This record gives sequence, structure tokens and C-alpha cells, in this order.
Amino acid sequence: MKTYDFIAIGGGSGGFNAARVARGYTDSVAVIDGAEELGGLCILRGCMPSKTLIYSAEVLHLAQNAKKFGLNIPSASVDMPALHQRKVDTIKEFTDYRVDSMRSRKYDLYRSYAKFIGPNTIELADGTQLQGKKFIIGTGSKVSVPSIPGLDHEDIWTSDHVLDLDFLPESAIVLGGGVVACELAQFLNRVGAKVTQIQRSSHILKDQAADVSETVEKAFRDEGMDLFTGTSLKRIEKTDTGFKAVFDHEGFEKSVSAKYLINALGRTPNTSNLGLEAAGIELLPNGQIKTDEHQRTTNADVYAAGDCAGPFEIVHTAVLQGEYAARHAMGKPSSVFGPLNYDHMLDVVFTDPQVARVGLTQKALDERGVDYIAADYPFDDHGKSILMEAKYGFVRLFGEKPTGRILGAEIVSKDAGELIHALSVAVSNNLTAADLLKTHWYHPTLAEIISYPLEDIVDEL
Repeated sequence: MKTYDFIAIGGGSGGFNAARVARGYTDSVAVIDGAEELGGLCILRGCMPSKTLIYSAEVLHLAQNAKKFGLNIPSASVDMPALHQRKVDTIKEFTDYRVDSMRSRKYDLYRSYAKFIGPNTIELADGTQLQGKKFIIGTGSKVSVPSIPGLDHEDIWTSDHVLDLDFLPESAIVLGGGVVACELAQFLNRVGAKVTQIQRSSHILKDQAADVSETVEKAFRDEGMDLFTGTSLKRIEKTDTGFKAVFDHEGFEKSVSAKYLINALGRTPNTSNLGLEAAGIELLPNGQIKTDEHQRTTNADVYAAGDCAGPFEIVHTAVLQGEYAARHAMGKPSSVFGPLNYDHMLDVVFTDPQVARVGLTQKALDERGVDYIAADYPFDDHGKSILMEAKYGFVRLFGEKPTGRILGAEIVSKDAGELIHALSVAVSNNLTAADLLKTHWYHPTLAEIISYPLEDIVDEL
């Protein structure tokens, strides 16, 4: 039986980056990945393909609204085969690099699934057994299928199907109001499908502040999407022409029909077939692997990172978790790389307008009893956003009393995902509003809007 210093179970963002860091300290590293394609969720079926398609749809949307900018573009439409091929070509560069790295002689790559049969022993699908001094689990997540009658029909799509489309669906029902559901619903609508989105909660993007969600909802409806929130799904029916979704809304039973139906009701941790009990590894109630601040599981020799561990299903978090876990496992911890401070968490939603958030939310601040100032400013009263016809949204900052330290921020706007990084630097480095006002905020830019709530915080203090 072969023994390794470090074994990564899963070759996605968490597992592979842990293996890469561990390889810097030992040449005894193995990667176990039984997926049909190597590369991980982000590259193959997540961030890179979705953002490639979303950006193309944004260009199309701008062309179709050219008159707002004093331009005459008679017509603009999608070429789905060409759009699909561009996505394939774009992500191939990332996939090839990851696969080449994994297949290099730096790692022993096993193309198989694995399960624990003891605290430090795994068995592969072909019966091969391996021992590891240290492990990391980075098996990601899978599409969740809630127990709604009809939702398990084999013809129902997931995000995987949408990201691989090479034709324009005439109509689609999108179930869900999370990040994936919202991004893909707007993409489909912008390329020309008739889209109906159905969300169970009172708002889409329910983890965001209510007025953030309402801004995106307004944009969706202004673009012609049919959006139902505050619903209760009753059943899904397969019809001769597609699908019908039946749901309760505002006290009445309603139904909508479309050619295709997309289950975007969330994902669940991919932890069920790992034999975790044999390794003494405990799960949280939501199915994620229980870890400490060092990403260690309840087996001190096994770490976990990414979607299978949480608490956030975000790629850059998985990378940071994996890298730190490997350093800790190899006895090379560094305060620069961890433990992760989730009070500094950064997340972005790539709808249009985009939604970006860093640090503590208003809800978290209130729950902790923190004394703070909230200051905001709207983009519809800002020079650069007005000339860009990007008037949806606002920026909001939370400054601690009496220091003025920036504890959190949220932006809903054009390019919010780019703008938020200035505030991410502030939150992570304990900068105050006064510190940030020493910075030059160039005019006219979208970013200069940040200086307005900063001034309000300083003035109030």
C-alpha cells in the first residue's frame, strides 16, 4: 500500500490549490479526482463559463439599447453557436492549464473516486488502497433537488445545461432566486428567451439587504422578465410543449408554462459517498464537513475546503482555505495566509446591476450590538453613472463609532464587483473613513461615489 505525505480528494479550486502548496514542501503528493472532466466546478461549469456568457449578453444588451447613447445600430441579435464556441475556446485555456498542472510529474494523479476506510486510509473505485499522513477533502457540491412533485423529471435542466447551450431556447422557467438563478435568468432573457423566474422567498438574492434585492428586481422587470417572489412551489408538470410550474402566490394558485424548466434551487455539499464515518469526520446539520479555524475536520489529519466545508460557496474562499490548510498540514502556517477572517468576507453577484458586498452586514452589526454609522449615496445622482446610463443602485458604508473604521460595505451598481475592492482593502486593513478620504478619488469615475458616504461618516463623527 502506497503512502503519501499529502492527498487531495478532489481536484477543484480547494483541493488542487492545497496540493499545489503542499508540493512546495514535499514531493509526496497525490490528487484523487474521478470527475468525467478535470478542472473543477469553477472552470468547467461555474465562474468562467457563466461570466463569459454574461459578458457577451451585456454587450448585446448595450447594442440593443444603442439609441440611449445617441447611436444607430439597426439590429443586434445573438449567434448562439458562435457564443457557445467562444465560451468553449475561452475556458479551454484555463482547463488546459489546470489539467497540464495536474498531469505533470509533480503529482500522482488518480482518476477515480475515493472513500475512507479508516482514519488515514482511502480506497479507490478499483479497490486500490492508499494511505496519507495528511488529507484535504475538496469534493465541492452538487445540484440540489428538493422534494417537489415533478422536479425530478429527467428533462429538467440545471445550470450545466444552460452553460452549454448552442441554441436559443424560446422560453424558460427558472426556479430559484439565488446567485446562479439570477445570473442565468438575466443571461437567457438578454439573449432573447422569454424568461419567468420563480423565487420562494420574498426577495431574490435573499441574503442581501432588502433594498439591494429590490434594485435588481426592478432591473429584471424593466428588462421584461416575469418575476414572481414570495411563492410556494406545488408541483412541476411535463406537458406536450414543455413544462408547467404550479405555485401559490399572494393567496392564489398560479401556473406558468415554458418550453424548458431550469432547477436553480441551490446546491448541496458533495459529501455523501466519502466514508467519512470510517475516518471519524463529522458533518454539520446542512451536510457540510465540520472544520475548525485551520480547516481541520474532527480527524486532525484531514482538512476540508470549498463548497463541501463552507461557510461560503465562493471560489476565492475555497482557494484561500485550501492554501492555508496545506500550509498548516505541512507545519508551515503563516499569519499572512490564515486563518481566514470571515468578518472580511467578499462576495459578488454578476447580474446587471452587479451586487457586491464586503465585511459585516447591517444585520450582523445589529446582532452584535455594534455602534455604527450607515451612510449611502445613489448612482442616479452621480455623473459617471448618469453618462453611462447605469443609474440603478447605490453604495452604502458602515463606519464604527467613534473610530470611523470601515466595518462593511455594499454596492449595487454597474461594475460593483470592481468597485468593492477599494473597500475590501479598507475592511481588511482596519482603515477609517478619514484614512480613505486622504486618497485621491478621480473625477469622473464610478469609484469616486465612494467618497460621498465617507464624507458623511466623517462629518457625523
